[in-house]
Amino acid sequence: MQRRNALKSIAASAVLAGASGVFLSACDRGKPQFHSVDITGAEYAKDFKLTDFDGKPRTLADFKGKAVVLFFGFTQCPDVCPTTMTELAQVKKLLGADGDKVQGLFVSIDPERDTPAVLKEYMQNFDPSFLGLYAGSPEALAALAKDFKVYYKKVDGPTPTSYTMDHTAASFVYDPEGRLRLYTRYGIGAQALADDLKLLIDGR
Repeated sequence: MQRRNALKSIAASAVLAGASGVFLSACDRGKPQFHSVDITGAEYAKDFKLTDFDGKPRTLADFKGKAVVLFFGFTQCPDVCPTTMTELAQVKKLLGADGDKVQGLFVSIDPERDTPAVLKEYMQNFDPSFLGLYAGSPEALAALAKDFKVYYKKVDGPTPTSYTMDHTAASFVYDPEGRLRLYTRYGIGAQALADDLKLLIDGR
C-alpha cells in the first residue's frame, strides 16, 4: 500500500511539474517552456502516408518549413473537432505574418462518411490552407492510429448512418524541420497554442 501511494505521489508530482513549467525555468533556462506537453524525441508518430481531399498523396515532408498541427477527427463531430479547428484558425491570426508558417491537418477517422468532397467543404469552413486527409483503407487507418497512439471507435446510433465516433481529443505538433515536438490536449486555447507555435517557428 505504501509503495502504491508513493507511486501515485510521484505521478502527481510529474503532472504538476509538466503543467507548471515556469517553476523549472530557473533550473533549465535553455529549454523552452511550452503550454503543451513536450514530447521531443518520441519514437512514434514520426510520419504518415495519406491522401488529401484533392487526391494528392501526402507525407510530413510536404510541409517542411512550416509548423504542422495534426488532429484526428470526423466531420460530423458535434463539438471537439470544430472547436479544435476553429481555435487553430484563430491561432494563425494571432501569429500575424507567422500564421502562414502554420499548417493545419485533419485526419479523418470516419471513412464511411468523410468523402474527399465532404472533407474539402468541411475544411474550407475554418481556413483555406487547412487540409483534410484520409487513409487508403480501414486497415491503413488502424495502423496509422496505432503508430500515433490514437484511440477511435465507432459508436452506433439509432440508425445505421447516425453513428458517432469516440476518439482521442488532442493534436500532434511538428516543428518546421518535421520533428514531432508537442502533444496538445483539447481545450488548451488559441493563445497558448499560438505561444507554443511561435517558439517552434523561431527555432526553439
